[in-house]
Amino acid sequence: MQVTFKGKPMEVEGTQPQVGEKTPHFSVKDVMDKEITDQNLRGEVFILSIFPDINTSVCAVQTTNFNEKVSAIEGVKLISISKNTKQELNDWCSAKGIKMEMVPDTEGSFGKAFGLNIPQMDKLARSVFVISQDGLVGYKEILSEITDEPNYDAAIDAAKGLL
Repeated sequence: MQVTFKGKPMEVEGTQPQVGEKTPHFSVKDVMDKEITDQNLRGEVFILSIFPDINTSVCAVQTTNFNEKVSAIEGVKLISISKNTKQELNDWCSAKGIKMEMVPDTEGSFGKAFGLNIPQMDKLARSVFVISQDGLVGYKEILSEITDEPNYDAAIDAAKGLL
């Protein structure tokens, strides 16, 4: 699969899960060192917000927007994932006064499982996945231009539809 960064083509490695498929197997730790696995994504609806770099404007907007919108929906949890370090994600949250679940995928294991690694940049492709209560992909959006913002309303509507 290819995406672009400011119009320049970038290869995305792997195969992305499709709507209706089971969430791929993965295991990562969030910034609090809590293990997050595909098996943890059960019993509630999850929005996985994946972005290239928290220290860029579009990524910060994406993270802030999803945090504000999803925190008001009972039964839906947000997990934000990037290849930023634990320290970078903690620093960003501290500077913004935001407390949220952030996952540093510095090893790229989540990105590999979901087919989102962009080796040329050592970043993840900007994307959103909504996971149903039984661990199935209920919605996906992978941005063809990684400097574009995701469709927040479509993801949130999909999540609400799975409640």
